[in-house]
Amino acid sequence: MTTKGRLYGVGVGPGDPELLTVKALRLLQAAPVIAYQSATDKESIARAIVSQYLTGEQIEVPFHLPRALEPEKAKAIYDQEVEPIAQHLAAGRDVVVLCEGDPFFYGSFMYVFTRLSQHYHTEVVPGVSSLMACPVALGVPFTYYNDILTVLPAPLPAEELITQLLTTDAAAIMKLGRHFTKVRDILEQLGLASRALYIERATMSQQRIVPLNEVDPAEVPYFAMIVIPSKNRL
Repeated sequence: MTTKGRLYGVGVGPGDPELLTVKALRLLQAAPVIAYQSATDKESIARAIVSQYLTGEQIEVPFHLPRALEPEKAKAIYDQEVEPIAQHLAAGRDVVVLCEGDPFFYGSFMYVFTRLSQHYHTEVVPGVSSLMACPVALGVPFTYYNDILTVLPAPLPAEELITQLLTTDAAAIMKLGRHFTKVRDILEQLGLASRALYIERATMSQQRIVPLNEVDPAEVPYFAMIVIPSKNRL
């Protein structure tokens, strides 16, 4: 009887290869199979982050989890995309699934976890998330003392973003992309634009920090964040 392989969800950080944890590096180099999310027409960002650490002898399994799908439509596609990972696990091979940032913080590994963790021994390795990396790259503390920090996905309706921003001390607005103009207009409406800081691809070689009023909405990537630090200073 073949012993099942082990599934590892490994956070590889926001982009700087040196932000990989020691545990993540050990598991990455020991695994016979590595899997990673990759758009159909682009190189996997997660793989690029760890490329210098790969052994060259590992089986690689790219998978594609398209964004912006209705949950019911996404479910069938996601079920199909994780099947090659399940096949390796069933054959007794350990699989490390790479995940940008942290696996359980808006990470692609969550969709693998919900489908396979009940069937295979699973371990999740935390990673440095963009939520930690962006304010450090910007050189601003997010919060002080008992400040409340709210994390908001930019695709939320404008009314929900406004409600949340009115009741928090500090905020991180993620997944900007095509939603940048909506978010910028809300910040101006609420008088928060002067505190808002824009950064894209934090810690990567392509990192850019741009004044909010100089950002070209047509050029804003998915991996961009607006940081609104607390107005409190202690």
